[in-house]
Amino acid sequence: MDKQNEPLYQQTTESVVTDLTTDLSNGLDPDVVDQRLAEYGENALAGQKKTTLLQKFLNQFKDLMIGVLLGAALISAFVGEGVDAIIILAVVILNAVFGVFQESKAEEAIDSLQKMSAPNANVRRDGKIVTVPASQLVPGDIVLLEAGDVIPADMRLAVAANLQIEESALTGESVPVNKQAGQLTDNDLPLGDRTNLAYMNSNVTHGRGEGIVTGTGMDTEVGKIAGMLDNAQTTKTPLQESLAQLGKILTVLILIIAVIVFVVGLFRAPETAGGNHIVDMLLTAISLAVAAIPEGLPAIVTVTLALGTTRLAKRHALMRKLPAVETLGATQVIGSDKTGTLTQNKMTVEKYYADGTLQDATTQIEGAAETLAQVMALNNDTQITADGEKLGDPTETALITFNETQGKDVTQLLAEYPRVDEIPFDSERKLMTTIHMMNGQKTATVKGAPDELIERASHQLRDGQVVALTADDKAAVLATNEQLAKQALRVLAFAVRDLDGVASPFTSENTETDLTFVGLVGMIDPEREGVAQAVAEAHDTGIKTLMITGDHKITAEAIARRLGILDDTQGAEAIITGAELDELSEADYQAQVKNYAVYARVAPEHKVRIVQAWQKENKVVAMTGDGVNDAPALKTADIGIAMGITGTEVSKGASDMVLADDNFSTIVHAVDEGRKVFSNIQKAIQYLLSANLGEVLTLFMMTVLGWNLLAPVHILWINLVTDTLPAIALGVEPGEPGIMKQKPRGRSTNFMSGGLGTAIIYQGLLEGALTLFVYWIGLTYPIHSGYEAIHADALTMAFVTLGLIQLFHAFNTKSIYQSVFTIKPFSNRTFNISIAISALMLAGTILIPGLNTIFHVTSLDWHQWLTVLLASTSIIPIVEIVKFFQRRALKNK
Repeated sequence: MDKQNEPLYQQTTESVVTDLTTDLSNGLDPDVVDQRLAEYGENALAGQKKTTLLQKFLNQFKDLMIGVLLGAALISAFVGEGVDAIIILAVVILNAVFGVFQESKAEEAIDSLQKMSAPNANVRRDGKIVTVPASQLVPGDIVLLEAGDVIPADMRLAVAANLQIEESALTGESVPVNKQAGQLTDNDLPLGDRTNLAYMNSNVTHGRGEGIVTGTGMDTEVGKIAGMLDNAQTTKTPLQESLAQLGKILTVLILIIAVIVFVVGLFRAPETAGGNHIVDMLLTAISLAVAAIPEGLPAIVTVTLALGTTRLAKRHALMRKLPAVETLGATQVIGSDKTGTLTQNKMTVEKYYADGTLQDATTQIEGAAETLAQVMALNNDTQITADGEKLGDPTETALITFNETQGKDVTQLLAEYPRVDEIPFDSERKLMTTIHMMNGQKTATVKGAPDELIERASHQLRDGQVVALTADDKAAVLATNEQLAKQALRVLAFAVRDLDGVASPFTSENTETDLTFVGLVGMIDPEREGVAQAVAEAHDTGIKTLMITGDHKITAEAIARRLGILDDTQGAEAIITGAELDELSEADYQAQVKNYAVYARVAPEHKVRIVQAWQKENKVVAMTGDGVNDAPALKTADIGIAMGITGTEVSKGASDMVLADDNFSTIVHAVDEGRKVFSNIQKAIQYLLSANLGEVLTLFMMTVLGWNLLAPVHILWINLVTDTLPAIALGVEPGEPGIMKQKPRGRSTNFMSGGLGTAIIYQGLLEGALTLFVYWIGLTYPIHSGYEAIHADALTMAFVTLGLIQLFHAFNTKSIYQSVFTIKPFSNRTFNISIAISALMLAGTILIPGLNTIFHVTSLDWHQWLTVLLASTSIIPIVEIVKFFQRRALKNK
């Protein structure tokens, strides 16, 4: 389509008709339609390039940690431990299947957009009005619109008779837009101000119109959003980055240590019965590698995240992607859409002005306010269904709701004073008049812009009497209007007139004059209950809240101040519009991004730019929204949060989390849960890696000292028994006190932050040292004679100690710095049971007859058991002493 250089809204209807070679009266010929359908394609959104299920499945194995696990499975199979190999493979495959499921769900965003498309359209073709599938529309088609229609394509309006279109899902505007067919002259108008254009998938709420199709399919505004969704880069969560980094580090360390042990073992003289030949040392190196690999880590992370997801669901936060649970805890910036997210997306009367007095909407009406409420209900096109549902313009339904909250029976009122005529609203005079039979005579009710209505008024209703409206009275009304407008309230004025003596037909000229002013009403899309408190709580935890809306600047500022997003120290410099944002270069905007808290009149591409700018500041960004226009930003953000009730399927499909109650405050609860999940994963990592380090140190020193080595079956059994149940149980630990008082972790931290790395090292060394000490005790103070028996007992004592010490150490890992005695060590019932089961499974290898041979262990007497228990439990007081000095050091910083 050959478009002129100027924007479409600046072109006249005639120029659009000429450019598209069409005819308003007759429409397109069928032959032309076929040609254009072949040229432009169907009026449908292109689907995403989809990978096959097999490709998705194979992609799950590209992660380095998964590769390490597969290596562990091969090693386990090589040393004859087929059961362990099968368990590891099962974990890997389950993770892969879950990943495929999540990836498939993410592809639903574009599909949802396609489902939103209007199924049919009324079109003028070849001089006739026909109904055709919306997919068959082409540029140049003349589409007829009426209330209730879904706009089937982007179009330039040619006729607009009282036409109102609701565009909140696309523009963020909370009220329907009054449309007109005239040419606009302003430059760089945002979508919501292009009043002579209509957009695909928006809804006609009032009036009728005709439009010339100017864009179809991917060439529409919704199509552009679909393209942005398709091309949006999926960001890695902090959890995924941390696990990838941890996997790389572990892989390198495992290889280095295994090679060192293998080489050291080869060059030692054979001092043991088995000798240190190549096969022995190869098996030793393999055992060490198995000891170092935390086989259960991915499964434990998945289970911990899944349990967090379950808890969040009970708090009305539904997670679509597991890693997003943890990302919540790292969130530093929340960019929130206003309409439907911070506000109710429901116009509400907040103030009324009658008898010269401004009152809150909750104040009981009396005097002139009684008449004001009547006029609000009569001058209204809202349809009330049998079950009480209100259908119509949100502004007008708000006027009906006000009557209901004041205890008025609107249905009875409408029946008592039926409408007999009307003068519809138009954008030039900005008034609407309805005529009713009241007390046997015709009476006009007038509603409209205060400045227009007050100029046509000569009287006012005061204390039940009609009195003159003086110049001072008019000034007072206009001052009140300005006062309400500054609070971002939408203000309407109301008047009445007795039409006795006025001949029909009723026109604006003979009816909307000599009016009696009744009052003003101020309305707003109010903030959601609890949002202001949630914003304050987020601020207290170090999270910055941004308002990002398609609404006007003055409305955005007022709501932002009411919610606490803007405080008294922040002025106009903290607010920026989409047009102003366009004027800033990338470098200038990046330098100033931290100054802005409110964004008004923004387009979808602006929201993505805002998210990306904060991400360049190395911040973890969450974006909330409910509309089609929010979807690209939801997908680009580190965590996208969609509204479950008012949200479109498109926004839900592009999100990581859905708020089932549409309550912004639920996000703060979710952040709390996210921080708890991260903390619990840290505990599991501390437990697993310190235990594995203890195993590596034990094997390494046994090799260096020429002692008998723990066999692969010992290491695998310890890992199977101690690495699974206790680590998973740590994932359901209750949150530590004060977790929400901590500043957000952000992107720069990882699982080793906060002193965890140091704790793993010293605790792992301690576990290894205590195990070796028990082995030395077994050799030095034997209860049997003979080399074989003495070393078998010592090895058995080391085996049991290495297992039990990990179970006792699990209590230490409930907190990095806090004392185990101050965090209620036995409060987690699941943890207590898991420790008991693991201990029984470990002791069973010695105590249950027949298992001794399988596990190459001996029976121990009570002296040896006492030694094992004392050494194993000693890790708790030793770590407690270290923590005591760590807490003192932190307090003195």
